[in-house]
Amino acid sequence: MHRTAAAHRAAAAALTAVLDAVPADRWDRPSPCEGWTARDVVAHVVDTQRELLTTHGADVGPRPDLADPATAFRAHTGTVRDLLTDGLLDTAYDGFFGPTTVGATLEQFYVWDLVVHRWDVARATGGDETLADAELDRIEAGADSFGDALHMDGICGPALPVGADADRQTALLARLGRRA
Repeated sequence: MHRTAAAHRAAAAALTAVLDAVPADRWDRPSPCEGWTARDVVAHVVDTQRELLTTHGADVGPRPDLADPATAFRAHTGTVRDLLTDGLLDTAYDGFFGPTTVGATLEQFYVWDLVVHRWDVARATGGDETLADAELDRIEAGADSFGDALHMDGICGPALPVGADADRQTALLARLGRRA
């Protein structure tokens, strides 16, 4: 299995576990993403991945119904898993940061997005907000690679101040404009 496909599968499985634990009455709670509910966060993840893949010739089929976000995400992830072939992942194109591949973009941004938004949904719905060291490493590396673009409209809010005694997760999330 391509390394990027494996990274996507692992991050999607962790997000699926959080989504499966969300009680039905909590989907419309506000998330840490300004103006978005937990349901909106799942819609964003699904829609942005669909856009990347369709832009590069993949047939993702119809958008899953987000009335039940956990079911919709599982359907979406199954479709994505089937599409992540070496041929698609190795497709080259000119991206926001210069020449890249679909696989590099998927791993650098969309897998990163799965990890960050898993925390957002957990925070919004009272789920498990714990991020493992490897996930914190991924978030930090992604944030570093985005440079100033990290705080562009539609990516992350402005960094928030934290105390010198803040743990790594709290400090890193504050860098992304999230209050842990």
